[in-house]
Amino acid sequence: MSAEIKVPVLGESVTSATITRWLKQPGDLVAVDDPVVELETDKISVEVPSIAAGTLGAHAVEAGADVAVGALLTTVDQQGSPTAAETAAKTGKTTEPASQSPPPVATQPPAVSPMPAAARMMEENAVQADAIGAGSGLGGRVTKGDVLAFLEQNNPSSKPDEPAVKAPETRAPASTEDRTDMPRQSSAGHVVAQSDRERRVPMTRLRQTIARRLKEAQNTAAMLTTFNEVDMSAAKALRADYRDVFEKKHGVRLGFMSIFARAVIEALQEFPAINAEIDGDDVIYRQFVNLGIAVGSERGLVVPVLHDAETLSFAELEKKISDYGKRARNGTLKLDELSRGTFSITNGGVFGSLLSTPILNAPQSAILGMHAIQDRPVALDGQVVIRPMMYVALSYDHRLVDGREAVSFLVRVKQYVEDPRRLLLDV
Repeated sequence: MSAEIKVPVLGESVTSATITRWLKQPGDLVAVDDPVVELETDKISVEVPSIAAGTLGAHAVEAGADVAVGALLTTVDQQGSPTAAETAAKTGKTTEPASQSPPPVATQPPAVSPMPAAARMMEENAVQADAIGAGSGLGGRVTKGDVLAFLEQNNPSSKPDEPAVKAPETRAPASTEDRTDMPRQSSAGHVVAQSDRERRVPMTRLRQTIARRLKEAQNTAAMLTTFNEVDMSAAKALRADYRDVFEKKHGVRLGFMSIFARAVIEALQEFPAINAEIDGDDVIYRQFVNLGIAVGSERGLVVPVLHDAETLSFAELEKKISDYGKRARNGTLKLDELSRGTFSITNGGVFGSLLSTPILNAPQSAILGMHAIQDRPVALDGQVVIRPMMYVALSYDHRLVDGREAVSFLVRVKQYVEDPRRLLLDV
């Protein structure tokens, strides 16, 4: 009896995916819920588990191919004892005749597949899973951070020099010197093939989607950006005064993002057009805030969403933001956590950005850009003082949002951050 493993439902409006790699090969013993294949959609990577215990059949589709929801991926032959199959898969032992004495085998822990991003990095750097050992992820899974730490510790870049190939004594005609397909001579006198000078790889579905959506936003919306600067003195003082007690009580650090998130949530209640969207000839106004927080990962930019953010406390905001950030980098976000956003925040300051004009996350009508905090001289009460300042930028769709609303919204966010007490007093 065989069980079919098919492409699962991947979320609203997602009809296909790409097979990035097979985690199990034909003939492998698998247990229920063992990951078999990794799929990549235009939003996230997902692992498809086995629905039965037994022996994996032939791959119905090769890695790199696109598959539709419901398409057959492979089968699992359930003949024989599922319990025996599970035991063999987990312990690595096989049944031998009693007359034979199997050679002693060192006991190994159950094999745990690395995270998708870690697996790709291990393949690129020819790193074996047993060289890293147990990872820091859930259940001992190897994460990208584990691979980076291993590579840094072992310094794989220090490889023995390859034998030098002497360049031919006769020079090529001058007309061929500019050809990109010709070998080139390095400063050390080695011939370097053009294939060693550049690398061509296909764009991932996520990168294709990012490119398409950003260009669509530029082509569709009448984008405009307004700027302001925020004195972070009060926010820094609040964080310094309550950081330890906040972390002790809630188990999460108090950061600036939750302060900005709360300020944005309150300001959106006052300026509902910033939280609205255009749908054909209609405008959809919302009584809730689904706040997207942009997170950079090795696969590209993803925007996990805090649904009904207006109902969350400071501690809940911090916990969700921290959790989403970790899972975005590990590639374990769920599709529902990436959908239905109504407003987004992006923080280029973590990378050192001083000022930028963020692009709308369509179909949303506005996005707030945070930037690096710098000590700058400012005029205060007739005196020049040094204050920690941050530039903030609000990009918005001018078809729906007027300049007065956009500027007033950004000023209100500035007021809340510069004096967080206003958030408590609702003034």
